[in-house]
Amino acid sequence: MHPVGRPDANDPGLLDAAEVSLFCDLYELTMAASYHREGLDGVAVFELFARRLPPNRSWLLAAGIGPTLRLVSEMRFGDTELEYLRELGFAEEFLDYLSAFRFSGDVAAMPEGTVCFADEPLVRVTGPRIEAQLLETLLLNQVNFQTMIATKAARVVLAAGGGELGGGEKVIDFSPRRDHGIDAAMKVARCAAICGCAGTSNVAAAKRYGLEPMGTMAHSYVLSFPGELEAFTAFLRAFPQRAVLLVDTFQIEDGVRNAIEAARATGAALQGVRIDSGDHERCARVARGLLDEAEMQATEIIVSGDLEETRIAELVAAGAPIDRFGVGTDLGTSRDSPVVNGVYKLVADARPDGSWRGVRKLSADKETLPGPKQVFRRTRDGRLAGDTVVPDGEAAEGEPLLVPFMESGEIVRSETIEQIQGRVDAGLGTLTAELRSLNPKGGAAYPVEISPRLRDPAG
Repeated sequence: MHPVGRPDANDPGLLDAAEVSLFCDLYELTMAASYHREGLDGVAVFELFARRLPPNRSWLLAAGIGPTLRLVSEMRFGDTELEYLRELGFAEEFLDYLSAFRFSGDVAAMPEGTVCFADEPLVRVTGPRIEAQLLETLLLNQVNFQTMIATKAARVVLAAGGGELGGGEKVIDFSPRRDHGIDAAMKVARCAAICGCAGTSNVAAAKRYGLEPMGTMAHSYVLSFPGELEAFTAFLRAFPQRAVLLVDTFQIEDGVRNAIEAARATGAALQGVRIDSGDHERCARVARGLLDEAEMQATEIIVSGDLEETRIAELVAAGAPIDRFGVGTDLGTSRDSPVVNGVYKLVADARPDGSWRGVRKLSADKETLPGPKQVFRRTRDGRLAGDTVVPDGEAAEGEPLLVPFMESGEIVRSETIEQIQGRVDAGLGTLTAELRSLNPKGGAAYPVEISPRLRDPAG
């Protein structure tokens, strides 16, 4: 029998702040309740990592830890949440524990915008076992998704730049109508922004994150008027400062000519024309020729419509006269590789003397490495040369990648989008030519070495 409440068919499905505490799989609560009953709540270490890279990916771009830890710091079990758990049959002693719940542990992580690879901990949580266990679903839900989207956005940016940095100014996030819900759309806009994308069509995200809201009009607007010229003229009268017109509702040649005529009639400076269908290269060349003939060399050409990084790279390589790419479905869903299968695993717990007891799974294809870890990165001549995963506290050549984000439950590191953008640019700049390839075909994998002490802790 369903224990609580009645489902509301009109519920928008968004969590309020109090409900975040219940955003976990049931087994986290049942395990936590058993730990509490057995007095098994000593300090433990959990790590979040990907066992293998997703298909079509040579690397990942870590994202999401900053916003996620804000949620962690605010996790509380209020009266409503406790009553629900009471009706699910949880013991009063455990509910009393949850009523005072505050995460009090430490979190180390790779900062957002860090290039990362399989078998490397992206996040390391150290704290009382129950507290650390209850973060599992929240961390995986947030970090996996945002890492997936940031990786996609970075690939699009590299494609728009012809494989070099600076392509972000050519990319606009057009994804919210295709994203998997409101929460996803907000995170997609943020991930696109940290990769340097020029702006977003998502007005709510532009407001929240201080981004540039960008957009034009729909075909329905053009079809609402007697003709294309009337539609363009009306729009430019209303928004002369946003003079970007959609020119492919009918024939591209007529659309561009009508945009030019409407701009001249209203006196508006035609900032750009958008092409949303057809052969993007041919249409862009037609549009550029007509605009240049009209002495509108400053007018930009924006293309959209099922664009992804491979097609963008082809257009750039062909020298198509395209100034900006509006990327929707593929940016917001990472359609060609839609999952980062990160996992969150117990790797150690504290002995009475304060030392760590490393634990490991030996399950087929799911083996883990014991003990808390650190990742060191080596570069050579400004390019990535290799990573080494070692027991935390062991020295290795290179720069340590995991840094403190929370200590004793308090956030100790917070970054702006601009700071993360700088790290993304620096990280993408270190990728070798092989790693920048949009279509990895095997070849030599990036070297991630595992310390012998992790492979054989007793050795």
